[in-house]
Amino acid sequence: MSNQFALEVTDLSKTYSDGTEALKKANLKISRGDFFGLLGANGAGKTTLIGIVTGLVKKTGGKVRVHNLDLDKDHSLLKEKIGVVPQEFNFSIFERVEDIVTTQAGFFGIKRAEALKRTEKLLHDLELYDKRKHQARMLSGGMKRRLMIARALIHNPEFLILDEPTAGVDVELRHGMWEYLKMLNLNGTTILLTTHYLEEAEQLCNNIAIIKQGEIIKSDSKTNLLKSLEEESYLITIENAPANFKHKKFIQIDENTLETTIYKNYSLNQAIQELTSQKIQIIDLKPKGNRLEKLFLNIIK
Repeated sequence: MSNQFALEVTDLSKTYSDGTEALKKANLKISRGDFFGLLGANGAGKTTLIGIVTGLVKKTGGKVRVHNLDLDKDHSLLKEKIGVVPQEFNFSIFERVEDIVTTQAGFFGIKRAEALKRTEKLLHDLELYDKRKHQARMLSGGMKRRLMIARALIHNPEFLILDEPTAGVDVELRHGMWEYLKMLNLNGTTILLTTHYLEEAEQLCNNIAIIKQGEIIKSDSKTNLLKSLEEESYLITIENAPANFKHKKFIQIDENTLETTIYKNYSLNQAIQELTSQKIQIIDLKPKGNRLEKLFLNIIK
């Protein structure tokens, strides 16, 4: 076992009392400082794995280490390393926002004066400070999600686990949360993200594992996973296209938009060179669809 990993899961198994085998000798390693995505369909085993790592679910077999601390031997110390944002809201909606965060600090032995100071900063950072005296029931869904993140960060954990953190959050707030999470990660916090929004994993994660029926069936860098796609379509915004522009590699969507499909034997650079050789100016270029979604469906089918 090495100190370079924030999380090491070895042959992790879980069989529930009704015989359901939720995890089947799952293996996973997350390096310190990584932003890691765990993807899988409903019932694939994501929440069970997180439940075991955080001590909420008892494993049937295997080993878990967090920052080189053994789950079985160093449970209390291990919990101090982890901040958890669960899928479901699990605070009292009748408590005040600031009290929810400061009360959490008490569980980690943080003195009240320090807890208040940390709470003030977190609520400012997550744009909740103006709501600090409100009962949590007065918050919107997106604000409740941010409150969960503030509570998870009150003890300055080195490893943050986010289980569907932006479920039900509107697009604008979601992008704001993405920026905050990126900043946390750049400042050294290791993050494990589970999400059904595959574009979220593509935007945020450096490395990704895919879990299916309790087994980790793929784990690699996002870059390598995306490279494995057999084909990929791009939309290209252009200027200066010749009149009646036609090319077998491009479909003209409208006057300023082309679509091209890249195969393993036809690179994106080749497509760009073919356009620039005809003095066509490229203004913008983006994937037509969600690349991870295609990859995910290819792997799990």
